[in-house]
Amino acid sequence: MKIEKYIKLIENELLPHINLSTEGPFDPIIVKNSSNTWKTIGSGNYAGVFLHQSNPKWVVKVYGRKPEDLIKEVDVYNKLGHHECFSHLIDHEENYLILKRIEGINLFDAVVKGIPIPESVINDVDEGIAYARSVGLNPYDVHGKNVVMSGGRGYIVDVSDFYKQGKCRKWDDLKKAYQKIYLPFLYKFHPPIPFFIVNSVRKGYRLYRKIKRGNI
Repeated sequence: MKIEKYIKLIENELLPHINLSTEGPFDPIIVKNSSNTWKTIGSGNYAGVFLHQSNPKWVVKVYGRKPEDLIKEVDVYNKLGHHECFSHLIDHEENYLILKRIEGINLFDAVVKGIPIPESVINDVDEGIAYARSVGLNPYDVHGKNVVMSGGRGYIVDVSDFYKQGKCRKWDDLKKAYQKIYLPFLYKFHPPIPFFIVNSVRKGYRLYRKIKRGNI
């Protein structure tokens, strides 16, 4: 599909039919989508992600919070270029990005659904983080909802905070929990874990790190 036609679909059939909001500073974007042709496939801390039925290889990331940071994410994607652990930038406008689609399930949902997470996924993300650092970026805010697995491979799907300074402990802490709790107790016979339990852990961890901001 030509990019010009795709942009017209975004402007005419997506943007007028979506509303992005949030309940609080620690909660992800809430998406209301009344479009007949665009499907909501995810949401994060800053944006909603949408797929058009005519082009399953691309997605649109629409900012619902801090749209002024979009240009920083564009710069991050330009530095990353094309690497197998990340998506890459197709085009962008004032409040949205057009990105290569990465299919799979994020680690948060995998835990909820009882889908085993192999060590190869963790290793792939470690390699992606090392690559990002090698091109001058700071892999910030890598966590269970930003990492997707597919076919035993791991991918980082949200790089919007890679421009930030300082150390983020989220991925290191997730790996510790993976090694000390997940592998010995959950991996082999992985039961589904209720959403409210996993989400409570997520929100509690985010609040803890916000309070201890000096240690992030």
